[in-house]
Amino acid sequence: MATDVIHGSKAVAEAVKLCDVDVIAAYPITPQTRISESLAKFAATGAIRAEYIKVESEHSAMSACIGASATGARTFTATSSQGLAYMFELLFVASGMRLPIVMANANRALSAPLNIWNDQQDSVSARDCGWIQIYVETNQEALDSVIQAYRISENHEILIPSMVCLDGYVLTHTMEPVDIPEQDLIEKYLPPFKPALSLDPDSPITLGAFANPSTYMEFRYEQQKAIERSFKAIEAAGKEYGKLTGREYGLLEEYNLDDAEIVLITMGSLAGTVKETLASLNDRRIGLLRVRAFRPFPKDDVRRLLKDVDKVAVIEKDISVGLGEGALFSEIKSSLYGLDSQPSMAGFIAGLGGRDVTPEDIAGVVKKVEKGFEGTGWVGLK
Repeated sequence: MATDVIHGSKAVAEAVKLCDVDVIAAYPITPQTRISESLAKFAATGAIRAEYIKVESEHSAMSACIGASATGARTFTATSSQGLAYMFELLFVASGMRLPIVMANANRALSAPLNIWNDQQDSVSARDCGWIQIYVETNQEALDSVIQAYRISENHEILIPSMVCLDGYVLTHTMEPVDIPEQDLIEKYLPPFKPALSLDPDSPITLGAFANPSTYMEFRYEQQKAIERSFKAIEAAGKEYGKLTGREYGLLEEYNLDDAEIVLITMGSLAGTVKETLASLNDRRIGLLRVRAFRPFPKDDVRRLLKDVDKVAVIEKDISVGLGEGALFSEIKSSLYGLDSQPSMAGFIAGLGGRDVTPEDIAGVVKKVEKGFEGTGWVGLK
C-alpha cells in the first residue's frame, strides 16, 4: 500500500483505476472537472483499460452509463451541481432499471444566483431518486468509498446505483495524505462484475421499457426493498474493507458519544471542523454523530444512539425552501419521533454557497443549544 499526498479528485480517480472499470463517461463541470481530467490522463497513458467517452452533456453522460451498464459493463461518471440537476431524469432511469452505476458528485451550490462553491443542496435534492448516497469526510474516505460502492451496488441482492458525495473544493482541491491500496488487494475485494441480466443480441430481453398501473407499483416496491437490504451490504462492505486495509466504515460515525448529553449531527467534511471544535472544548458532554449513509437513511441506528440524549443539534449545508429547515434535520426528527424520552432538537443551516463554517461558529451552536434553543437557526447569516 502506497501513500501519496493528493487532492480529493485524484483520490476518486485512483479508486476508479483500482476498480478496473469498463466505461467512463466524462463531461466537465467545476469543481468535478479534475476527476475527469485525472481519468483522461489514465486513459491516454494506458493506466486504465476503460472506454473513455467524451460526451456533450451531463444528461448524455448518465445516458452513456445506463446503456453501458445495461450490457454488463462496470461504469463510472462524475458531476456537480447543475450537472447533477441536468441528469435528474436519468437518475430515476438508472435506479429504476436497477443498474449498479457508481458516480462521484463534487458537492456544489445550485444557481441562481450562480455560485461555484460548496454546499450539499445538489445531492440532497436528489435524495428521492433511488440512489444510495454516501457522504465522505476526507480524501481517504472518498477513495475507499468509491471502491466500496461498486461492491455494494453490484451485489445481486441490491443492484442499486451509488453516489459518493465529496465536498467541492474543501476536498476535491485540497491535498491530503491518502493510502492507495495495491491492485491485487482490490481484485480480491472486488471481483469482476457479473450482471444478473444484461442486453445481449444472442438472447434478447427488454429493460425498463413500460409498466402500466397493474405493475408499476410493484417495481417501486421492489426498489425500496432492495435499498433497505443495502443497510447490511454497506456495513458488510465496510467491515471487509477494514480487514484488508485497516479502515472500517459503516452507516454512521460515532465520535465521543458514550457520555454525551448534547449531540451534534452533520454530513461530509464539516464533521472535521466539528471534531476540531469538540477537541478544543474538551467537554465529554458533547459528542458528534456523522451521517455517512444519507440513503438509505439509518433511522433505526439513529434512534438507538440518540434515545438517551438530552439535546440534538443538526448542522447542515442545505435548505428545504418552503419548509424552512434542512433535509437532514427533518430526517433526524422523523427518526426520533415517538421516543419515550424525546430530546430537544435544533437544526442549523450553515455554509450555503461556500460560506465558511468555523470552529467559533460550531461553538456558538453549542452555546445556543445549551441555553435551550430549539427549532431552526442560521449560522453566520449577515
